[in-house]
Amino acid sequence: MGITSSSARRVRRTGPVATAAVLGILAVTAAPALAATDGSADKPAAGAADRPAAGSAKNPEAGRADKPAAGTTTKVQPGSAGKPAAAGKPSAGKPAGSAASAENSAHAAKAANARSAAGIPLAISRLAEGPGRDVAITIDDGPDPRWTPQVLEVLRKNHVKATFCMIGTKAQKYPELVRSVAADGHRLCNHSVDHDVTMDHKPVAYQKQQILEAKAMIEKAAPGVPVGYYRAPGGAFTPDSRAIAAESGMRPLGWSVDPKDWSRPGLPAIISSLEGKLPQQPTVLFHDGGGDRSETVAALEQYLPWLTEQGYRFTFPARTNP
Repeated sequence: MGITSSSARRVRRTGPVATAAVLGILAVTAAPALAATDGSADKPAAGAADRPAAGSAKNPEAGRADKPAAGTTTKVQPGSAGKPAAAGKPSAGKPAGSAASAENSAHAAKAANARSAAGIPLAISRLAEGPGRDVAITIDDGPDPRWTPQVLEVLRKNHVKATFCMIGTKAQKYPELVRSVAADGHRLCNHSVDHDVTMDHKPVAYQKQQILEAKAMIEKAAPGVPVGYYRAPGGAFTPDSRAIAAESGMRPLGWSVDPKDWSRPGLPAIISSLEGKLPQQPTVLFHDGGGDRSETVAALEQYLPWLTEQGYRFTFPARTNP
């Protein structure tokens, strides 16, 4: 993430002190952050542009250019008709140079590690749990009476535990499948009430309804089984949706490998994309709902043994790590 041109134009001080302040801002805004390789970077909800997540600082991993921390730009002096303060003189009470850099560094660190009151990070999880060659398999858009049992059977044969991201209305319609998934030791993930991929453009109240009602539907289908993750439909997260999920005990969940099995590109294309260079501790996206998933089942039958041969261990997506 880089500082935007509009942000740069706000800084109009001249001289050594101003230069130091600009460099301080650049150092902070260029701080390393996990790339949103899964397409699930935050998208601002309609009417919510530049509004941070409820009760939290802005998260630097969101796919939007953040403004510099408060107090890093020079204020216009009263009566100056839009002219900046005198060159080389910081505005009253505003740190300059290394002091500004230190303040911004603290702000960025706080945002990157922001957590809900429940202790759940607001950042989108894209890594598998574990210290090394670990991989998390995730299954979206079910449960489905035809394909979910087949996926479960393949996972069972390969001794793999996965995370199932379920649509609320489908969980409500097929509660026995939700219980079958949980009985096999897989984790449950909330995938919204009805998979509205445009919900990032809807009001915050609508996003909250989609998230919380789906969680209730899944929990009702499998009483006592926790729903530990929330995956936005199509990766359409917003700062508000992440905060709502985290405050309800669900880690925002993305992915790092997408074979696009939902588009039915053919088994060779799916396998080729899966067996390419894998990122460290990948979270892999598959589907058991939304249409014909015969290619997905066939791909899992080949891919899971291949991962084992490569020395990978199967685990779940990271839940508590920032």
